Amino acid sequence: MSEQQDVIEELEAAGVLNGVRWAYRSAVTRSLEDYSEGAGHDAAWLGNTRFTLFRNRLDRVFTCEHYSITGSGEDDADVALDRLFEELPKEDIRTMPRLGSGLVRRADLNGSPGWTHAGRRFLLASCKHGEIDRLPWPRRSPTKRSVARQRNPEPAPTLFDGLDDEEAGGLEVLGANKELDLPTFAVAHSLDPVTGAPELVYGRPRLNAGGGNAWHWYENLLSVPPIKGGYHIDDDSPLPAGPSTVADAEVRLRRPAEELRRDRASGEQ
Repeated sequence: MSEQQDVIEELEAAGVLNGVRWAYRSAVTRSLEDYSEGAGHDAAWLGNTRFTLFRNRLDRVFTCEHYSITGSGEDDADVALDRLFEELPKEDIRTMPRLGSGLVRRADLNGSPGWTHAGRRFLLASCKHGEIDRLPWPRRSPTKRSVARQRNPEPAPTLFDGLDDEEAGGLEVLGANKELDLPTFAVAHSLDPVTGAPELVYGRPRLNAGGGNAWHWYENLLSVPPIKGGYHIDDDSPLPAGPSTVADAEVRLRRPAEELRRDRASGEQ
């Protein structure tokens, strides 16, 4: 079995990639809803907002950091869920995968947001729409370059794996390139601001000095339809499959305070 098959099958079976899909779709939807050229937004705003929301949604779906659900009491769980669902539309709550606590943990690398599962980490990398295949890793941050410079396990690594052929003293560069603490992959994403078409892939980057293919391999994550989520609104019971036969509870609306004052004044006259 190839590395790509091994990694993707494991992440799919655990539900990790479904969580990544949900997080990106949620981030894209909210970014496009808020995007307005009339308000002064531009492609840079859209890209920064998408990245920020993507990072936030990943922490939510994996219940990491601020969104950890570890309280022992019922009140703690309620507070954690309120925080988890805060500012999310109902559709995002309904479709959010319900994954086990601790399945994915936050594992940043030199300040770059990262998440880890089963001894593998992934970082985020945004790029222009349609350029994922040519993503210029040599022009990215030192952290992203170090990820792209990792040895490819297929075929068997050689002495010259990881060399940047455009840098002088390639052997010295290789010697200075310390092994990362975990095998680290990348989730690359893009969005067409005109059509709203998204791109999302998971793969092993390749340091493409002088241009060329930016990946040893990658998997298109948007080729698979979303799987039904596990959270429900108001309670944990399944959403009804058909029309409800229970009569609606009577609802009494409070009258505005100004209207009540006017009525009292009329009665006193």
